[in-house]
Formats: sequence, structure tokens, C-alpha cells
Amino acid sequence: MTGNEWLQTLAASQEVLGKLLGPDFEAREAAGYGHTLAEICQQPETWVETAQRAIEQRAKLLEAVDGCAWLMLTGSGSSQYAGECVHPVLQKETQVPASTLGGGSLLIEGLAAAPPARPGLLISLARSGDSPESAGVLDRFLEDSGVRHLVLTCNAAGRLATRYRDNGRVSVFLLPPQTNDRSLVMTSSFTSLVIAGRSLGLLHEPDRYLRIVEHLARAAKEILLRHTDSLAQVARSGFRRAVYLAHGCRLGAARESALKMLEMNAGRVPTMAETFLGLRHGPMCLVDSETLVVCFLDTEPVARAYEEDLLEELNAKGLGFSKVIVGENIPPHLVSDNGTAIEIPGLGALGDANAPVLDVLTGQLLAFFRCLEEGLKPDMPSDGVINRVVNEFPLHRAMGMK
Repeated sequence: MTGNEWLQTLAASQEVLGKLLGPDFEAREAAGYGHTLAEICQQPETWVETAQRAIEQRAKLLEAVDGCAWLMLTGSGSSQYAGECVHPVLQKETQVPASTLGGGSLLIEGLAAAPPARPGLLISLARSGDSPESAGVLDRFLEDSGVRHLVLTCNAAGRLATRYRDNGRVSVFLLPPQTNDRSLVMTSSFTSLVIAGRSLGLLHEPDRYLRIVEHLARAAKEILLRHTDSLAQVARSGFRRAVYLAHGCRLGAARESALKMLEMNAGRVPTMAETFLGLRHGPMCLVDSETLVVCFLDTEPVARAYEEDLLEELNAKGLGFSKVIVGENIPPHLVSDNGTAIEIPGLGALGDANAPVLDVLTGQLLAFFRCLEEGLKPDMPSDGVINRVVNEFPLHRAMGMK
């Protein structure tokens, strides 16, 4: 099924999305969501196409990863959070130390931020590849001949994709062109970057990798078909702030979901992302009667036990406006009277390491519908305060800094 065929199927099958996707593009663009909604809804198709590209370019990806002493993922904003969704499972699967560090941190710290062992692999994630940090970090790390570079980007015309094409130490993996979101916020670009990064842990198991992504795509379609109405209803309710809770790989999804609510609503809905256990250590004071609590519930038994304890504590204290709980086999008693359960059958079989893209999809839908409720335009909600690509700024460097 092509992306357009899926959108037509979705519009014909889903009441809320049918009303929004039914008008032609010009009408949707005039209403301010010509790009954003389609980019959210196209994700199941872009994930499969991204995975197929990764398999086709498996030899190049293997060459970049093979023999490395460490993997460091980097990006800025959403691109950094995409790395956070991936690096814990990459470390487990490759048995190579893996981490994520923001582009801003690498600009400031330079090569001192890299582990001492060589060779290492710096993996740059970017939608446009044109933000000031993107090329600045890569230029800085090219000074060390022991560091290889892999660029994962959605934009074939961006600086990251074009500037280093003749450099033998830089490999570029281009995602499908439709992932280069036109909207202000990253949606299909974010999750497709996660899918691309996820391939690096399964380069020796391409068939398994494709099966996982196809399973994720089916689960995403079920979320769009079955849960969009309830998420739209939550977004229209009276909460004034939102807290997102998660653990492990899914914490990156919580941070991205919090950012989507913040960006798409021009800062009108303050947000925070935290771990379940971390919430007790001060941040719980933010959870008041106007706070939506969004919970990405683990399937691993020990993590689930801690998470359920925390949710029972919130219920006992009467904290939170309402809850949205995303997971499998969600205990009914954890969902408050006005709460919402987003059941994802088969999530346990997929594993929590593969769940971030599904978590983020629910976060994107909540943010999109709240944006409409606030009377804003999802394609460009902030009137120029923030931009699709960060404006140029000076890149500074200390004397003698490595």
C-alpha cells in the first residue's frame, strides 16, 4: 500500500481523521494543517520503506559500524531524542558501548566528549542537516582521524548530505524523501530516524529487523484507526500542563512527546518528561489538578512493578487531571475514572526497545489535537519564535581546544 492509499483508507475508516483529511490539500493548508496531519499519519508506510532502504544499504552500514570501540549518536532537539530512543538497545545488541550526546554539548566540549578508545563512530541524526550544530560538530570531529562518521538524514540537499560526499570517513544514509517533513515540527522524520538507527543493532539479522518494523507499522495503523478519537477527546479536555513518564529507550519518546506538546502549542501547555521513579524526587510537585499524566508503561515485569506502584501512589494522592496510559495489558484500576488506556496488543512480544515510535505517535496525536483546540495552526503554530531549521549562529572555539 502506498502512502496516499493508506491516507485514503484512514480517512474513509476513521471519523475524526476522515473529517480532517477529507478536504483537498489547499483547504487543509488554509486551515493550517496541510502538512502536519498527513506527516503524522503516513508514518507506518515510511517506517517500512526506511527499513527496506537500510537493508539495501546494509553493506555500507556494516562497514561504518564494524570494529568500532564505541558508538555515539548525536543531534539537536528532536534528533537528540531520537538517539536516546535507540542507543540503549544498540549497546545491548552490538556489545559496543553506545551513548547519545546533544550537538550543543559536542560543540562546547569538542573531542574531549568522546571516549578515548579508537576507532569510534559518531552517528549524526538530522531531518534537514542544515542546523548550525550539525556541520559544526562533524567538522570538529573530523580533526580526529580515529573517528568515523555516519550521517542519517531526511534531506538529500542538506549540508550533512552534500558537504562531505567526497570524504571517505563520512558515510551518508538518506531516508525516503517523504520523511523530510514540511511542517515546523518533526513527526515522520523523527520516528523514521529512530527506525533507521534501530537497524544498526540488527545488521546481521535483516529479516528479523524487517519483521519488527512491519509489526510496528501494523500496530501504528491500529492506534490511528482505534484510538485517534479518544486521544482527540483527551486533547480537548481541560488540562493546562502535561507530564510524560517512561523508562529506558522509551524515555527518549517521553522527551520527544513533551517537546511536541510544547512546540505545537506555542508554549501554552508547559510540559516535563521524567522517569517513573524520578518523579518522586521533587518533580511530583508539578502534578496538580490541571496536569495530564501520560504514561508509557513497560512490559518487562520488574520495571512494570515499579511503574504500577508509582501510578497507584498518584491515584491514592488524587494527583493529576487525568491519565493516558500506553502499553499492553493495562490494569483497569490504574486508569482513573476519566483516564484513557491505549492498548497495544503484542507490545510484549515486540519488546520495549521497539516501542518508542508507537509512544511518540500517541504523543504527536495529543499535541496535534490540542493545537487545534488552542486555535493554532499545526504547520506553523509559533509565529516565527521557533523555525523549522534553527537560524544560523556563531560557532565559538577556545584557543587550543581539541
